[in-house]
Amino acid sequence: MKLVTWNIQWGRGMDGRVDLDRIVDTARALAEFDVLCLQEVADGFDDLEGCLGENQFAALAARLPGFDAIEGVNVDLPRVGGGRKRFGNMLLSRLPVGRVLRHALPWEADPATRSMPRGLLDVEVETRAGLVRVMTTHLEYFSPRLREAQVAAIRDVARRNAQRAATPPVEATGTYASGQGTPHCILTGDFNMRPEDPVRQHLTAPLASGGAGLTDAWIALRPGIAHPASFCISDQTYGPPHCCDFLLASEGLLPRLQHIHYDTDTRASDHQPVLLELDG
Repeated sequence: MKLVTWNIQWGRGMDGRVDLDRIVDTARALAEFDVLCLQEVADGFDDLEGCLGENQFAALAARLPGFDAIEGVNVDLPRVGGGRKRFGNMLLSRLPVGRVLRHALPWEADPATRSMPRGLLDVEVETRAGLVRVMTTHLEYFSPRLREAQVAAIRDVARRNAQRAATPPVEATGTYASGQGTPHCILTGDFNMRPEDPVRQHLTAPLASGGAGLTDAWIALRPGIAHPASFCISDQTYGPPHCCDFLLASEGLLPRLQHIHYDTDTRASDHQPVLLELDG
């Protein structure tokens, strides 16, 4: 399985041009991916720089025929003149998709700074080696307090998913059908934290100690080598170049990890895409 994750900044490159064809072509140049996880996809937002208000969820789905397109909308507002303004995450998969969950992450008031609703898109994907839960998210940037609460919520999702996977399903049909579940999980996205951030370590702490029990795929495959920069390479408005886009995997998937690559050359977004390849 080949998976690409990317914060696409609504398709806006460092040249100021919004170009979804460039986004898809750049991702395909990395690999003929099976799963594409995107953050910062917009619909109806003509007040985002360079954006005309097009439905990018539909436009990206149209550019990838044969892929299931799963929307993870977190911001949903009325649009002047009618319709809605929507913003969030997206997952596109050419592999069969099972159960889809959409988790709203904490959005408590923080009078110290601006913030927006965030979510976790949680999708079961059927690989040749069995079911894998792929989760993608985009955590709060401006509020460390909210970001910490969102990480705690993701840890709780990981705990519940592991518990369901270890519990024999109850015989049921219709809306109560539970499915088989899986202990295998990949968490991707823009975490808006650096690798050394103590809050990020809560995701890699064992489940038994209250963590999410996940391992950074870069560290697993490239031990002792610093993460490549995935943000602020061209524009240092938010600091020097650093990594804040990660792929984390559950223990059972570690033997299947084969290759990880950060594309630090493209300027099709303010973030860099990341490729992870797994056996099966």
